Amino acid sequence: MFASDDMTRFLIIDDHPLFREALHSAVELAYPEAETVDAASLDDASGLLESDQNFDLALLDLNIPGVRGFEGLLHMRANFPRIPVVVVSGHDDSRIVREVMSCGAAGFIPKSVKKSDLANAIRTVMDGRIFLPAKYENAEQDADGEARQSLMQKLATLTPQQLRVLNMLRDGLLNKQIAYELQVGETTVKAHVSEILRKLNVVSRTQAVIEVSKLYGEDLLREDRQFETAAHH
Repeated sequence: MFASDDMTRFLIIDDHPLFREALHSAVELAYPEAETVDAASLDDASGLLESDQNFDLALLDLNIPGVRGFEGLLHMRANFPRIPVVVVSGHDDSRIVREVMSCGAAGFIPKSVKKSDLANAIRTVMDGRIFLPAKYENAEQDADGEARQSLMQKLATLTPQQLRVLNMLRDGLLNKQIAYELQVGETTVKAHVSEILRKLNVVSRTQAVIEVSKLYGEDLLREDRQFETAAHH
């Protein structure tokens, strides 16, 4: 069971002030006595959670600065698994919804819903149920869903530093460039790369990048990012 209303705490992770305000309003409608804390980036959220994990629910925008694809959600699930995470996105493409749920989200809420519907969605998750838009409640997984789930579980075993190294591999950086960026020795980077390959059960850097890029869904979310950018200017 979740905490009673007067102790309920929410973490909103979204870089758009106007939508943070909208989420605050929906939370207040659902739980008038709740405390709501804001984070404008994944780093800010991680800093808060490293010192205080006493939150009942996190509301996460997929396209916050500094993350690509689904890596923000994967980071939250890997590093703070006890905190339920609901994704709130401006684009509800069925493929994105399936990926989000495969990553272990407690629900998916389109940003287009009315405040009352958003409040009801929050109540649903706080009652211990999964929330999805009605048209996706009975959606079936893709044929390759098991393979994606397996890869997500492997990604969850990576340390934060290994995740950073993996992202730099995806950017095409060489070991010496990664070492410079992280201010560590090349030997340390090589050790991280070896561990990444071992944990992902792949034989090369290229294979790791190809598999993870598919999972992170950058192509799927590019349209979402453009949608949100246009909506907030």
